[in-house]
Amino acid sequence: MKRITEQSSHYNDLEKMSIGELLQGMNKEDRSVPYAVEKEIPRIEKLVEVISEKMKNGGRLFYIGAGTSGRLGILDASECPPTYGVPFDMVVGIIAGGDTAIRKAVENAEDDEEQAWKDLLVYDISPADVLIGIAASGTTPYVIGGLRKANEMGIVTGCIVCNEGSPVAAEAKYPVEVVVGPEFVTGSTRMKSGTAQKLVLNMISTSVMIQLGRVKGNKMFDMQLTNHKLVGRAVNMIMESTHSDRETAYQLLEKYGSVRKAVENFQAIK
Repeated sequence: MKRITEQSSHYNDLEKMSIGELLQGMNKEDRSVPYAVEKEIPRIEKLVEVISEKMKNGGRLFYIGAGTSGRLGILDASECPPTYGVPFDMVVGIIAGGDTAIRKAVENAEDDEEQAWKDLLVYDISPADVLIGIAASGTTPYVIGGLRKANEMGIVTGCIVCNEGSPVAAEAKYPVEVVVGPEFVTGSTRMKSGTAQKLVLNMISTSVMIQLGRVKGNKMFDMQLTNHKLVGRAVNMIMESTHSDRETAYQLLEKYGSVRKAVENFQAIK
């Protein structure tokens, strides 16, 4: 396969550039990422459809990856509970090398083809669930092995990669290939490739949560109220939805504990 992610940067002598030139160059490259993502929307749509169907029936969504890809999966998974009020085990991110690898690279962790499945078994993954492998190169053994075993077990598989025709995409039943071209710093896939993966993950999890009824209008009706800012946002949402004053909205929130319950109970009373 042709590894575009490893091709030489379009820029040279970076160390001789001014700070302004470096920033302009990186920004120019970053502008190409949304267009690359746009080309894959039909494939992303199919993946979202199957995830939504599985999760409506009680299934879960798993991400596996190594390095930056693994961290991005964990980030997306960890933000679903506070944003949408879903259980912490509904969307799960797993990184090669375990939690230590979130902050510090674990040597050779991504080269073990057997370990991903072992990591997934801890969560009792089953055909009710969906597994997405994330790998910029599309060649990470940890991800390939996890997807392959999941396929054998009848689990729906997808992937997010940044090369065409990769082994990871060959294993995934629903592949997403966002080809963003060579990185500003050759091979540094935490840059454009990582940005592309983050955009796709945003699209997947947000679309799925909307399909699951976790958004009303354009508001996060089920968000967790974990700080003063979010309590204030919740009060504003209740005021807007019920046309009540701030004091009433705050009392409703205090009584029912969530925006959704506050609005539903207010409307029931009315």
